[in-house]
Amino acid sequence: MSIPSCIHIVIVNYNAGSRLRDCVVSALQSDCEVRVWVSDNGSDDDSLALLRQAAPNEARLNIVENHANLGFAKGNNRILPLLPESEFILFLNPDCLLRPDTISRMCSAMNEHPQAGMASCLIVNPDGSEQRGCRRTLPTPWQSLVQVLQLQRLFPASSLFRSFNLTDTPLPDKPTPVEATSGAFMLVRSSALERVGPLDEGYFLHCEDIDWCARFASQGYQLLFVPDVRITHYQGSCSKRHPFRVEWHKHRGMLRFYRKFYAQRYPLPLMWAVYSMVILRLTMLACLFLGRRIVPGMRRDQREDVSSAS
Repeated sequence: MSIPSCIHIVIVNYNAGSRLRDCVVSALQSDCEVRVWVSDNGSDDDSLALLRQAAPNEARLNIVENHANLGFAKGNNRILPLLPESEFILFLNPDCLLRPDTISRMCSAMNEHPQAGMASCLIVNPDGSEQRGCRRTLPTPWQSLVQVLQLQRLFPASSLFRSFNLTDTPLPDKPTPVEATSGAFMLVRSSALERVGPLDEGYFLHCEDIDWCARFASQGYQLLFVPDVRITHYQGSCSKRHPFRVEWHKHRGMLRFYRKFYAQRYPLPLMWAVYSMVILRLTMLACLFLGRRIVPGMRRDQREDVSSAS
């Protein structure tokens, strides 16, 4: 199968540091023609400086500075009107590393499966293990309760309590349709994007990817998982500075997703139970983060008191 003349790669950056540079350099080393578009959400670190230093006068690199943190969905959508016509667009996280043949092999897989509107590959952690969320089913309210209560550990043999993450299932030996994949690497067919529409900007961070997967499926497109193509994802590199803020947006995104796709399909008591569990989990995380800040301060004060007394 022939590879399209040019693949546009869209990367939203927010304080990714040297990861952004490494990601873009790996993309520019692809064995097919690419053009990289960096949508910077008001970064205040050295990520853009490092990138410009590594790729000075690179004609295939375009940097759009938004001067504010627009969020993941809006940051990606900001680039779409700027893109020349192309058969495929790759939405890529700034902390991913590609191989030279990653994009060409993924495009070949898409060409062999014309019913696929989106495709992703095997996303691995730096240690080579498969990353959670790499392939999954669309999370239903019931599965979310199972996940929060860890019922799959109590009943591992029961399909009723199965997690929506498929990491614990054997890898397929060929490209296989899945219900949802990770937003770290989404290769999208442009014609499908025009029909489905852009990412939902009602999500700031997290869950916009599964929302998109659900919308692609609702329009009759397959989501293709290609297991023999792999990339490395340094997950969480961009969110270490504000971990609770990330959790806040993640839980807010979960609530939006359930209201949008399941509120009319599930009994009201179950939906309220899901909402309550999401809010309870966020509250517990808030207490945990607060405790981590208070306890070291108390210990430091105690050490100072002991030093003063001696």
